[in-house]
Amino acid sequence: MSEPIDPKLQQAGPRPSVLSLNINSKSALYAAYMPQLKRGGIFIPTTRPYVIGDEVFMLLTLMDEPGKLPIAGQVVWVTPAGAQGNKTQGIGVQFSDDESGVTAKRKIEQLLGAHLGSTRPTHTL
Repeated sequence: MSEPIDPKLQQAGPRPSVLSLNINSKSALYAAYMPQLKRGGIFIPTTRPYVIGDEVFMLLTLMDEPGKLPIAGQVVWVTPAGAQGNKTQGIGVQFSDDESGVTAKRKIEQLLGAHLGSTRPTHTL
């Protein structure tokens, strides 16, 4: 007879992957930000395979801001390689509704200000 497996040793599912994104201009931030999402979100160029619903953790550096913003989120958009219109391959991540997501949305919208109403194309729309 085999002994039962200690539940503390079982995996609790896949750990979220960590992505690092450094945005160094307002135009890059505008192109990556996804204001159409209720909690806000950001497009992250990546060749790693993701599916909608994957949990991710981001370390976001915004222009001249000191330090990185740690943000949890969930994949809500996937742009595959070779997408129509030469769109950049990557994922759209909606910010979580915790303090990290709220802070990121507020900080990004503060930096973008009037640019949020622009009709310039972005990585997602």
